[in-house]
Amino acid sequence: MYHIKSTLIGFFTFILIVTELTIGFGTLAIINIPRAIFPLKSFKIKLSKISNTIGDITVYGLKIIMKIMHKDSMQVFDDNEFDKNNWYMALSNHQSWADIFIVLVAAHNRIPLLKFFMKKELAWIPFIFLANKTLNMPFVNRHSKEQIEKNPNLRFKDYENTVKACQRFLRSPSTIFSYAEGTRNNAIKHKLQNSPYKNLLKPRIGGIATALSAMPNINVLVDYSVVYKSKKRGAWAFLKGDMRDVKVLVKKYEIPENLRNKNYSTDDQYRKDFKEWIEEIWKEKDLEIEKLKF
Repeated sequence: MYHIKSTLIGFFTFILIVTELTIGFGTLAIINIPRAIFPLKSFKIKLSKISNTIGDITVYGLKIIMKIMHKDSMQVFDDNEFDKNNWYMALSNHQSWADIFIVLVAAHNRIPLLKFFMKKELAWIPFIFLANKTLNMPFVNRHSKEQIEKNPNLRFKDYENTVKACQRFLRSPSTIFSYAEGTRNNAIKHKLQNSPYKNLLKPRIGGIATALSAMPNINVLVDYSVVYKSKKRGAWAFLKGDMRDVKVLVKKYEIPENLRNKNYSTDDQYRKDFKEWIEEIWKEKDLEIEKLKF
């Protein structure tokens, strides 16, 4: 009986989410058609603000779907003060495909709409392509550590690409979001990496620091620690409610003055200082996740 019930929950959750995203991104696509006709900067800024509002409404719809289908079992611990007229940088640990929905809902109506850097390889996915075009979520093409070691000049190329991409975030208050671990954490990856953290992979700071150096108006970092009760991590497990019991701790950090307006690609001291700052946050985050566990 439970299997039948959970399968039905998963099926209807999937239908509702796809319908919600189709309506949201369909509306965004229609609203943004004039951008091709009137490519004026001032007009793009106005459309960006309207698009962000539609994006917020779409996330609210996802929030309602999760509350109805998953029995409102998500706990968010957030006693911070935010200003939706400011720009922010946000991080989260990464365990599952579901994380994006969890963090979007946790951030909803607290900070400006989360904006993701997306891999160019994902441009063929309709929702991702529309997010790129209508919500100013840029595609980036970063080189691997091995490629940069063979050709150090690629570091400067990646820096230039990221700085250029970040210009789209300046059109309206936004939150630049990154999964600092760079990939989804699991026992195998954790062991292979020999991570010094019990619950986290090592943070990859290059993209974060570069984005920050390109956005001088960001003064605050917002960190999300996500903890699931279930050990399951698949998309279907999320849809059918196996991962519905989840806790999210939100912490706010003022970005030190010496870490603002620096060039990550050329400033060795900045890279060192930024790495040390993020690693201190990661140590604290690791302890907090341990406390949050069910």
